[in-house]
Amino acid sequence: MPRRPRRSATTVAVLALGLAVAALTGCSSADDITDRAVAEEPTSSASTGASGPSGSAPIVFAFTCAVGDGPETETYTTAAAVWEDGRTSCTAAPITGTEPSEQQRSALAATEGDATLEQLAAACAVSGTAPWTGAVTSRSQAHLAAGLERYCPGHPEIDRLRDALDTYRG
Repeated sequence: MPRRPRRSATTVAVLALGLAVAALTGCSSADDITDRAVAEEPTSSASTGASGPSGSAPIVFAFTCAVGDGPETETYTTAAAVWEDGRTSCTAAPITGTEPSEQQRSALAATEGDATLEQLAAACAVSGTAPWTGAVTSRSQAHLAAGLERYCPGHPEIDRLRDALDTYRG
């Protein structure tokens, strides 16, 4: 595997700043898409070094996403960066925080137990795939859609999800 160049102190500082911004904003705004900092560029999963959650609320996630059909992955610090790259298969792992925010608690309540916070975060990060592109056809899908509607209202496909949820609810 080719070695990645070492990041400069400035790049590391910008990445840290981006993580701090992500912790404060989460997925709650459509402005996240247009106001991204350089810190949101993907880093290799080997260079992340995250060892687990620390600190206090809100819980912030990193996203590890498949690249193509092979074993290669990229790790992102914001959902907006994942949206920009059009990833369709991601997992989420908490990197900071120990308590869900009010928005995260509301989203979890909307799922009625049909999704975890990690599942909501991972689903929020992807685009171009279910649950964002498909019909809502079951109660558990409706719960997930309701949770996502609260968890990441700034998602680029939120209107499509809301339409599918409205159609299901009749």
